[in-house]
Amino acid sequence: MERDKNFVYDVIVVGAGHAGCEAGLAAARMGKKTLVMATNLDTVGYLACNPSIGGTAKGNIVKEIDALGGEMGVNTDKTLIQLRMLNRGKGPAVHCPRAQVDKYKYHFEMKRTMENTPNLFLRQAEGAWVLHDDKKVFGVKSAQGLTYYADAVILATGVYLKSRIIVGEWTNNVGPNGFASANNLTDSLVEMGFEVRRFKTGTPARVHARSIDFDKLIPQPGEPDMPPFSYMHKELTNKQYDCYLTYTIQETHDVIRSNIDKAPLFSGSIKGTGPRYCPSIEDKVTRFADKDRHQIFLEREGLDTDEIYVQGMSSSMPAEIQYKIYKTIPGLENVEIMRDAYAIEYDCIDPTQLYPTLMYKNLDGLFCAGQINGTSGYEEAAGQGLVAGINAVRYLDGKEMLVLDRATSYIGVLIDDLTTKGTNEPYRMMTSRAEYRLLLRQDNADTRLTQIGRDMGLVNDERYNVYLKKQAEMKEIFAVLETKRKPKEFKNLFDNKGEVVPNGALSYKEMLRRHNISIFDLKNEFGILDEISKQALEQAETDVKYEGYIQKEKEQVEQFNKMEQRKLPADINYDEISGLRIEARQKLNKIRPQNLGQASRISGVSPADVTVLIVWLAQNKKEN
Repeated sequence: MERDKNFVYDVIVVGAGHAGCEAGLAAARMGKKTLVMATNLDTVGYLACNPSIGGTAKGNIVKEIDALGGEMGVNTDKTLIQLRMLNRGKGPAVHCPRAQVDKYKYHFEMKRTMENTPNLFLRQAEGAWVLHDDKKVFGVKSAQGLTYYADAVILATGVYLKSRIIVGEWTNNVGPNGFASANNLTDSLVEMGFEVRRFKTGTPARVHARSIDFDKLIPQPGEPDMPPFSYMHKELTNKQYDCYLTYTIQETHDVIRSNIDKAPLFSGSIKGTGPRYCPSIEDKVTRFADKDRHQIFLEREGLDTDEIYVQGMSSSMPAEIQYKIYKTIPGLENVEIMRDAYAIEYDCIDPTQLYPTLMYKNLDGLFCAGQINGTSGYEEAAGQGLVAGINAVRYLDGKEMLVLDRATSYIGVLIDDLTTKGTNEPYRMMTSRAEYRLLLRQDNADTRLTQIGRDMGLVNDERYNVYLKKQAEMKEIFAVLETKRKPKEFKNLFDNKGEVVPNGALSYKEMLRRHNISIFDLKNEFGILDEISKQALEQAETDVKYEGYIQKEKEQVEQFNKMEQRKLPADINYDEISGLRIEARQKLNKIRPQNLGQASRISGVSPADVTVLIVWLAQNKKEN
């Protein structure tokens, strides 16, 4: 087929949400002519739900995206309203940064970044049909009738596939915030052999700030001394603004229970499966009937608007009932609702039909990323988009594609869970999903991943030099920490900190292992490490204080890697391996695991089945 050269690209990305933005930027920055299609260019990087980036485990993903050369962390710092570290009262394995951002500036800055990126082309058009032959893709046809050609296509459609908004009995076949839905691509997915399912999510109302009695709310300030999200920035320059906390009360719950028959979630009009970990307020009141209140956070949508996001109050209740519910909440007695809360249903695929590279198993060159894979959240989408963008380029160049494993990153945990276990509900990343979370901390993402990003060709010189500088700082810190001091030299410090003074000399590292001694105490007391960045000092302190636990996790990772390195041939017929249970054969034939480690994580594959595979591999090796 002759291709019009004006419509020929290397990579086409369908969708310009958080997955599409990272995918498009990665491919373009790696030198490929890249087209990013969006049903509406006003949706580029749009924060359709909460005006925030990060949170528990999600903040770690953003740091990983940044370490690999992605954009989300950079854009978050540009548009910051407030930044906090969650889980301060717990160990460093679960410390997670969360930023509130100006959602309108976030969209504007992301769109401007994409417009100014060489090799990247934005186009307002609905991707309606994926063009392919029996083996691989070669383009996308738009609903407007134009054909665009590329040998790599990334589907990052978010929640727009046949999306339907629900408010009580009222429904409308549109996407978030009334943007046009994408109604054609699902048929193409089915034609290509994808298993399509229906998921659901939702968002709360937006209310006018002047209608809120802030005196009844609890201020939630930011943390001005927090390090920026992006490693590219030395410090935060944005002024920070308070969020506010309130709670539902018994009257709130009574109104919901007395009108529960009007809730689409319970009446049956909502067919899609909703997120377990982000339920609507009516779902929370029903499922957690023993709780007498639920937290509600009020957050600015932006600095140039009076709209306030009411986090914790997602709902699909009728509009008139929403007023009754909201007016019971302390501080919202005179509430003016500007935008109704709503639920939204949309199509997505079974992600077990993808390789861990995010390429579709049935067609070469076709990748899927983001909520089309059954995930929830901006951060999960962006992480997948970045990997899909990198791998689209690696595929085109005939190079081995990137697979991040569970011991390397939260992004690796996310993609492995999706492609190995699948999901029957919108998937949300949590720290508890990661076996090695003490190794996957938010403060060491650059140490784990920047060299990988460099090797992939995505981390530029400026980013890489920032990384090298911090690595040099870490080396200097640990050299200095080996210095020993006599008891009389640290007696005052130990006395002031309530630590017992030993008889013999201690190194700074041994002092740092004491519970009440911080690396900043050592810095101030002894005048050491003055030229070292705060981020490097904090990471070093964690490495020292948790050294024993970290070593145990590293030993576990060594065992994990042994299983990951035992590759399974792609052409195995598991039905022919005697000793495997029927369920295991079915699951193994469907997932087609790439190694023993992945096989062991498939639901329905038992340790006994893995032992059978180990024996089979040994026998097959001897025969060959």
